Amino acid sequence: MSLEVIILAAGKGSRMHSHLPKVLHKVGGKEILQHVIDNSLELNPEKIHIVYGFGGSIVKDTIGGDYDYVMQKELLGTGHAVMQALPNCNPDSKILILVSDIPLITSKTLRDLVNSFDDKGIAVLTSVVEHPEGLGRIKRDSSGNVLAIVEDKDCTPEEKLINEINTGVIAGDWRSLNELLKQVKNNNNQGEYYLTDVISLACQKGISVSSAVSENSKECEGINNKVQLAEAERYYQLKIAKKYMTEGLILLDPSRVDFRGTLEFGANTSLDANVIIEGNVKLGNNVVIGAGCVLKNCSVGDDSVISPYTVIEDSEIGKSATLGPFARFRPGCVLEDQVHVGNFVEVKKSKIAKGTKAGHLSYLGDSDIGENVNIGAGTITCNYDGANKWKTVIGNNVFVGSDTQIVAPVEIGDNVTIGAGTTVTKNVEADNLVITRAPLRSIKGWKRPVKKK
Repeated sequence: MSLEVIILAAGKGSRMHSHLPKVLHKVGGKEILQHVIDNSLELNPEKIHIVYGFGGSIVKDTIGGDYDYVMQKELLGTGHAVMQALPNCNPDSKILILVSDIPLITSKTLRDLVNSFDDKGIAVLTSVVEHPEGLGRIKRDSSGNVLAIVEDKDCTPEEKLINEINTGVIAGDWRSLNELLKQVKNNNNQGEYYLTDVISLACQKGISVSSAVSENSKECEGINNKVQLAEAERYYQLKIAKKYMTEGLILLDPSRVDFRGTLEFGANTSLDANVIIEGNVKLGNNVVIGAGCVLKNCSVGDDSVISPYTVIEDSEIGKSATLGPFARFRPGCVLEDQVHVGNFVEVKKSKIAKGTKAGHLSYLGDSDIGENVNIGAGTITCNYDGANKWKTVIGNNVFVGSDTQIVAPVEIGDNVTIGAGTTVTKNVEADNLVITRAPLRSIKGWKRPVKKK
């Protein structure tokens, strides 16, 4: 049978105390709902249906994708939510129903649940926890068969002792689910139609009820408040860190590194504490990333050293580069091999060729800089005239003295020397010395003014 997935994402999540729908808060830099979708996709479903409600189209606009978005206009419970999407499903398919606040659940667990029954039946995913308070309990008969899911507030004293709980994840064939959901009543304190009621109804109707037990209760924990959101974040980060370390990545403190995207890395590459990886990052062999660095959608070549608190975004760094500390690379930078960019240097949308150095306290924007160039401290490429951005082109083997302003658009030829304190406003031919400096005045015996008594 084909498989279709229904994800329930209509709830407000009032305990989050946020104007943002709960499912759009992030774990590991990705929306909670997107985690659930991605885990579902690993099962290769024919279709994914997303039931949304609170926040209106913001869920649809944020997540996007080729999914069937179904609006639950009235929030009348999980059973009611499923009934909004069920008519859009193939009657000959299996249906996997997921709550949208369990981003840590694995595709293996979901696959085990779907495979726990054949062509007809209902299946529930359960978990064994140490503290089941506030959660629905799984009630079984003496043979271990599931009889019902009992909500915590409806439990008898004996049922409250049960530590096997409902995760909110249910699967079944379309026809069984459709038949059972039509019989669910809302005669409860909330006046809602509970999806969980299909379990007891299935038992009454003689429909097979199977179950799968999660191997790790942590993956099934829902996120209902900011505390649980932070706990899920730490669990997720440590899980990713362990995975990367088993693949050879050196993490000096795995509890203090954040992965908010994907990381590809070579041999003997290391990350110090408080490094943040965002988007798609690729690190070569023997790369050293210092403490506090932020790397986003970038690549760093072999044998490069990125000193602490350097930020690299949407840029390509060559081999044997030394960057930072406290350097910033804004989008569009391409650095070739053996480039050195030191502390408090900002580079934006620039190409820097092999062997060039910019030691400290400079801004290089919209520039094309040749090989073996020395950029002195305090150098600025003045690329913005208040309306448009202009390009600076610097040839090979150029020496730029400290406190230099290069006013674009301008081209500087090979082997040029620019004296300290110069303002370059015109093109400079190769092999020239260029200098603009006011004559030195020395006034003998001059005394500083002093405050009057």
